Amino acid sequence: MKTSELPDEKSSTRVTISRRMALILAPLAWLVAIPLGHGVVPWAISLLTPHYGWTPNRPGIWNLLGLIPVVAGAAGLIWVFVLGLAQAAELPERIGLDWSPKLLMKRGPYVFTRNPMYVAELAIWFGWAIFFGSAAVLIAFVALCAVINLIVRREERDLELQFGETYCQYKSTAPRWLGRSHH
Repeated sequence: MKTSELPDEKSSTRVTISRRMALILAPLAWLVAIPLGHGVVPWAISLLTPHYGWTPNRPGIWNLLGLIPVVAGAAGLIWVFVLGLAQAAELPERIGLDWSPKLLMKRGPYVFTRNPMYVAELAIWFGWAIFFGSAAVLIAFVALCAVINLIVRREERDLELQFGETYCQYKSTAPRWLGRSHH
């Protein structure tokens, strides 16, 4: 039995779905929830403050630089999504609908950071703050950084419990945020 398939003590009351259903639902989340959360929400927040650097209804040249981290972040999320689909065969037949990790991913963007989704999402928010020239989006970005940092610490404890020494070895080679592999 793979480590990712070990039953947990609450498995009898845990809601699960088939791997096939998960592979149908995951793209919906990626194609709906992520664009809403990281595209529409920053735009809506930007309406709360003036758009610094903008001429009437148009971003200034410096604001356009914000599109660089937006595009880089979107590319990072696409890379994570494609890599996740490529590893779908490694998922157990039944998948719990909870926040516990299902796989320990260590390839692709996971070589440069243990948290490529968070890095990509933060890049997108930082880019929108520049693009919109919005103090409100910048404040939301800083708040998101703080929240994600707390979440990552909890997730790392969960990964260590679930994957043990395998995760500890991975953790020693890939930085939490950004950088190169240490080996």
